[in-house]
Amino acid sequence: MTSGPLAGVRLIEMDAIGPVPLCGMVLSALGAEILRISRPGGQPVWTDIGNAVVLRGRTNLELNLKREADRTTFLKFVEHSDGLMEGGRPGVMERLGVGPDVCLAANPRLIYGRMTGWGQEGPLRMTAGHDINYIAMTGALHAIAQKGASPTVPLNLIGDYAGGTMFLAMGMLSALISARATGKGQVVDVAIVDGVVNLLGMFHAYLATGTWNDAPACNILDGAAPFYRCYECKDGKFIAVGALEPQFFALLLSGLNIPADRFDQNDISHWPAMTDLFAETFRTATRDHWEAKFAGTDACVSPVLSLLEAMDHPSNQARGLFVRQSGVRQAAPAPRFSQTPAAIAANHTTTAKEMLERWQIR
Repeated sequence: MTSGPLAGVRLIEMDAIGPVPLCGMVLSALGAEILRISRPGGQPVWTDIGNAVVLRGRTNLELNLKREADRTTFLKFVEHSDGLMEGGRPGVMERLGVGPDVCLAANPRLIYGRMTGWGQEGPLRMTAGHDINYIAMTGALHAIAQKGASPTVPLNLIGDYAGGTMFLAMGMLSALISARATGKGQVVDVAIVDGVVNLLGMFHAYLATGTWNDAPACNILDGAAPFYRCYECKDGKFIAVGALEPQFFALLLSGLNIPADRFDQNDISHWPAMTDLFAETFRTATRDHWEAKFAGTDACVSPVLSLLEAMDHPSNQARGLFVRQSGVRQAAPAPRFSQTPAAIAANHTTTAKEMLERWQIR
């Protein structure tokens, strides 16, 4: 038995890369029972360590949907599921004979989530792409560039996971609520570009009011402001500063032993000199010195930690950000619920016969 707020929800996850498996990881920890269907041979290049992290908490079943017998078995699972998530290019599921029309005919209450980069419609719908392409086309990659340098590649966090995974999860759960109220399922078309554009909403508002310069590294949140950027320390490590509000800025100046009246925080003409002085000051001591110096204050100063350092930092350990599962340190389930706690479910492989019996399908 699973725990969590989604206990009792059954989802089918089609073997995919990027946003879909992370969505499965998140929803599984929230209690959804997820049957992950993989093709013969699977995705060996993208499979994580022993299915221990991103593919955790699933029941894995290999089916060849090009075979009629396996399609018939697959549709039996569809009849007894609340939702399905797939990440193929438009038309792939239809060619396999398990597109939305077929699946919704088998189960009218089904939520059919379709995760792509460009969407089910539009001139780029059949074009290959990855996170960097999607955030490039939405303006996000340009917005985080620095002057005189190529745009910073922010891992695949903005497109795949923020614009993709989280909007897929929200779409699936929203449609599930609707289906339980109306008895009708539907197709959820989730495109990474749609999600990223929504994430940029505040910046579109700034553009409309003339408070955002469309050139990179000219604005308060893109690294141009001396009080919202990173600085190198004496040991070559970095410190992150986010002292946006006046009261936090005052605490930053105090911690750096800079007179409170030295700069007008919001006078852009002061920013170059302010940046130089902050940089010079932070280079006089190590990252850990500055962390200790600002500890317990609201100056919004934090150490820039590596992935391994983050796992061992006392604050993160006290919060319980990481757990050890299957011998691998990884993220604890999130968010946290007071009445229906999330948990990492067991991960195992099954056969079609075993799964049919488990779901009591004849």
